[in-house]
Amino acid sequence: MGALRIVLTVIFILICIALVILVLMQEGKTAGLGAVSGAAETYWGKNKGRSMESKLVKITTGLAVGFLLLAVILNLNIF
Repeated sequence: MGALRIVLTVIFILICIALVILVLMQEGKTAGLGAVSGAAETYWGKNKGRSMESKLVKITTGLAVGFLLLAVILNLNIF
């Protein structure tokens, strides 16, 4: 096993752990309840782009892309 493959595997495992933690930190999204209960009118609804929840979603998306790319690279067996 090459050194690069070991490094990529360690990074892959760290991304996996980070993804689990980030997904558990996010709030659940219920279909349609926000519009019915008026939650869209609240402070958090108006400032969703700058909230902590939006940052968690962006980080999760980036890590998910990295996860998929590393999964493909590690399965190519080019090392």
